[in-house]
Amino acid sequence: MKRLKSILVVAFAMVIGGGLFATSEAQTIGYVNYKTVESNYEYAKSAYKEIDTKYLELQQYLMDKEKQYKNIDSPINKKNFEDQVQKDFKAKNDEFTKLKMKRAEEVESNILQATKAVAADKKIDVVLDYRVIFTGGVDLSQDVINYLNSPKFKPVKK
Repeated sequence: MKRLKSILVVAFAMVIGGGLFATSEAQTIGYVNYKTVESNYEYAKSAYKEIDTKYLELQQYLMDKEKQYKNIDSPINKKNFEDQVQKDFKAKNDEFTKLKMKRAEEVESNILQATKAVAADKKIDVVLDYRVIFTGGVDLSQDVINYLNSPKFKPVKK
């Protein structure tokens, strides 16, 4: 009798528990190829072009200073010139590094913001990187690209 009660309690729990699990909704999973989105995002392209331009300016600065250095005769003047160029270059390089980090953060923030908006619009609960998906899921990459490049999206600039 005691064993029958135990079996009935366990069976009842399974029926009740099974009913609860059956009524819960499964989460919808989406995925995004970040590199594809980034390479097709117009703001990212312009930000990276700006970074490339600043990098080329930095290289040109060094080449110009090298030419000037060759024309200096005095060892004392050469040393003073080296010190000044080194100081100026460090300041310019720090500025370049800050710009590079700032633009990368802006691009990442914008892509994340757009991904959240697209996921909400499509009723996607979870968005993962495409590399962790073996099968299934909804590819949101093109939708995110379209959203980012649309006039309604305003890029975040820090």
